[in-house]
Amino acid sequence: MARTVNLVAGAVLVGLVVLVALVSFAWTPHDPLLVDASLRLSGPTAEYVLGTDRFGRDVASQLMVGARTTLYVGVVAVGIAALAGTPLGIVAGMRGGWLDELIMRVNDLVLAFPALLLAIMLGAVYGASTLTAMVAIGVATVPSFARVARAGTLQVMSTEYVLAARAGGRSRAWIAGRHVLPNISGLVLVQSSVSFAIAVLAEAALSFLGFGTAPPTPSWGRMLQESQELLAVEPRLALIPGAAIALAVLGFNLLGDGLRDRFDPRLEVRR
Repeated sequence: MARTVNLVAGAVLVGLVVLVALVSFAWTPHDPLLVDASLRLSGPTAEYVLGTDRFGRDVASQLMVGARTTLYVGVVAVGIAALAGTPLGIVAGMRGGWLDELIMRVNDLVLAFPALLLAIMLGAVYGASTLTAMVAIGVATVPSFARVARAGTLQVMSTEYVLAARAGGRSRAWIAGRHVLPNISGLVLVQSSVSFAIAVLAEAALSFLGFGTAPPTPSWGRMLQESQELLAVEPRLALIPGAAIALAVLGFNLLGDGLRDRFDPRLEVRR
């Protein structure tokens, strides 16, 4: 029952974030970039349900468009990590020997560079932007996918049906596509959900530090950064994007836990 609750709760929270992001493409209460000095730091009203920021911009509209930015960065970053890390893990698990050692040691080397440090390095060279954040988060997450894919591949390669396929003269590519990838897809999906939560936090942190999404594009992290000077006067401006980030991360973590419980055969045996 608890496993189902995690999956449902995570799916609801993630679905809410996705719904808000999709709605922002077609409608927002106000123009999120419209500056109106006469409305600066206004509290919640019927017209501005979450109030306005220090520039007079609608906080609710910025929050909605910020969800779009967060999901965009997360999808691309996780896509980069999955497309690069999964094949590397499969190759390492199937080939073994020196190639396995080489891939995993390079993997450990990349793992030593946190996403924030990598983004700062890339931002110093190519300039701070959404693209820089996506690439940095994606590259920093590759080792996680490679490790998960390798562990799953080693389990699949020890099964009898793979041994029969190898005895029948099937190529490694055929075995990878027919047996390995379908059997580790659940693990990759779980890792994608967990990595998405990490990407949400990383994007917010990078935008907060000025190495992520550049203004005037709304971003939850930059909303936090812009509100830090007003914490004593208007804590609302920090609490709103902070709560959005927390709920998004919680949703993806719960979804990842639920998917793990659903796809992990060892947990299925214990029931």
